[in-house]
Amino acid sequence: MRFRDLAILSGAAGIGMFAYGYLVGRYQLTLERRDIKLPNLPDRLDGFRIAVLADLHIHDVQSAEFSARAVALALAEDPDVVVIVGDFVQSWSLAVPKLLGDVLEPLLLMNGAVVAVPGNHDYDGGDASLLEPICDVLNIKLLRNAAWDHLGISWVGVDSYSAGKSDAALAMSQRGEEPCIAIWHEPDAADILPEGALLQISGHSHGGQFVLPGGFTPKRTFMGRKYFSGFYPHAKTPVYVSRGIGTTFLPSRFNCPPEVSLLTLKSAE
Repeated sequence: MRFRDLAILSGAAGIGMFAYGYLVGRYQLTLERRDIKLPNLPDRLDGFRIAVLADLHIHDVQSAEFSARAVALALAEDPDVVVIVGDFVQSWSLAVPKLLGDVLEPLLLMNGAVVAVPGNHDYDGGDASLLEPICDVLNIKLLRNAAWDHLGISWVGVDSYSAGKSDAALAMSQRGEEPCIAIWHEPDAADILPEGALLQISGHSHGGQFVLPGGFTPKRTFMGRKYFSGFYPHAKTPVYVSRGIGTTFLPSRFNCPPEVSLLTLKSAE
């Protein structure tokens, strides 16, 4: 086969992959159930269930409606806690706060058992401080380099590394005596998180958005290249990385469906 023919076939395959991902793949919302085995997990936390929402990237009515489906799917599992790991928005505009508030309003049913951190996109066109009044009204604990003891866990939330807002040492210094779970938008930051957390929960990478045959993921993002999808128990701090809900750069997914994660903590011993 001549090089020109090969190039044409490759181009056609790429266009077909993008079209499928745009029309179908990005809407194939899945519930990812994972048992997360952790050393030194207290018996009282064995079976603790965490629903994870990542990378909503809300920017218009369509993205808001899809994110609302994800919130409903998480709530239907009756988790102990809902964790939101950043990139609530694609970028800020006049319409976005109302859209975001409507999407998150059902989380009031969690009676305050919702904890969140900002992502880098929450600084696009504005500032993550715009999240604060929305979270306050909806009883969502937004952590920006801070810690919060709730339901027998010390939740440590680190602000976005990519946005230059993170202070992991400050956040970890505020943790209580309870077992610690860190929430940090960027997964590769697990390698620089100070010691003390049983687990880090992240998003940011979107799982690569495109997974080719053989598992090759050509699209990797800054601070989401090493740990980009699933559970990495042997990282410096064990980290779970959600593929997230929305998309970025290209509004398409191939062999990498959006996910709501339901993590059940289990003792590794």
